[in-house]
Amino acid sequence: MLLSFAVFLLLLLLGMPVVFAIGIGGLVFFLTQPGLQLTMPVQLALAETQNFSLLAIPTFILASNLMNELGVTRRLLRFAHVVTGFMRGGLAQVSVLLGFLMGGVSGSAIADATMQARLLGPEMVRRGYSRGFIAALQGFSGLLAVAIPPSIGLILYGSIGQVSIGQLFAGGIGVGVLLAAVYMLTVALLARSRGYLPEAAPPTAKEVGAALRESFFAVLFPFLLLAALRFGVFVPSEVGAAAVVYALLVGLIYRELSLERVNRALAHSVRDVGMVALLISMAAVLGYGMKWEMFPQKVSAFLLEAVQNPQVALLLILLALLVLGTVLDSTVMIILLTPILVPAAKALGIDLVYFGVLMVMTCAVGLLTPPVGLSMYSVCSVMGCSIGEYVREGWPLLVATLLVLLLVYLFPGVVLFLPRLLFGGGV
Repeated sequence: MLLSFAVFLLLLLLGMPVVFAIGIGGLVFFLTQPGLQLTMPVQLALAETQNFSLLAIPTFILASNLMNELGVTRRLLRFAHVVTGFMRGGLAQVSVLLGFLMGGVSGSAIADATMQARLLGPEMVRRGYSRGFIAALQGFSGLLAVAIPPSIGLILYGSIGQVSIGQLFAGGIGVGVLLAAVYMLTVALLARSRGYLPEAAPPTAKEVGAALRESFFAVLFPFLLLAALRFGVFVPSEVGAAAVVYALLVGLIYRELSLERVNRALAHSVRDVGMVALLISMAAVLGYGMKWEMFPQKVSAFLLEAVQNPQVALLLILLALLVLGTVLDSTVMIILLTPILVPAAKALGIDLVYFGVLMVMTCAVGLLTPPVGLSMYSVCSVMGCSIGEYVREGWPLLVATLLVLLLVYLFPGVVLFLPRLLFGGGV
């Protein structure tokens, strides 16, 4: 197994696409095991894509792309501008609130960050914001999509680790609200020190009500998901399909439903689903090697023997994830590490909903840190700024993110309050 990991890391360092590096690393394991048939990697890759619990992923991705195409984003932007535009650094505050609201539509941090940089970036440059600050702000605002339902990261963790997706969605909301509040406080402090001004006068109740009515069906989306899961109306694989129908109805209500837009959403969804499905199938090949070598059991045994305190063990796991996130994509980490870490967390007596939300959020931080931060490169490319400028301007937001993760680690109730309230307990 060590040889497989070494091959995987070597190919990654040589610049090979990560999905092929994972697949080749898994194939090396089978080549070194004479007792295993070489037909197994193909069978494993195909069998993993037939996993019924993973059916929620393509349907949620399609629902997200449909809502983006059918006028939801523009209405959410107007609502965010009305509610926060009067604050210091108005457009920056709009970015944070839009990231929070868009999290319930897209489920993808990279997609949100890129969209917001394109949507708000040019106007923020005209208003005197530096390009590095805009890139960092949009990148970290996109991170809110990882916490707010329907987060693709939480769906992956729940599907692979056999943890309630409904409870994970509920737990993510608490973290998303806290993260958005801390980002807004950070932006307010930076705006005051840098002289960023408000964009508009304080709104009247009538203006807020009008903006809310216009975006009501989009804002309602994550709450409907939770209600459908809580009351057993749908199982996770079904609620994704219901979300697609809901997205089409929203487009019909907004009078923006057209064949061209639906075709665009389908095209984007095929690309996104293909990428995730290929990652999952290749990870199954490498994952079988981990199971064959009893890697999850060995990790659990090591943690139980070396660290008696579950909170200390959890801290060590989170620190390791932060380091790994600097070189591995968060989706890859979730797919590869969930089968290893869920048994370890269970053996340590850590609530799997609490652990899952913390794990997924910690993995996602790597999207915004050098040297392999995909969101970081995306927003820097859109804004035309260097990585150095991004890091100089964005470090307060990174500190704010790590502070929130620390608070969630110290106070599990931030994650577990809503799941216990809605579902009657953790996993």
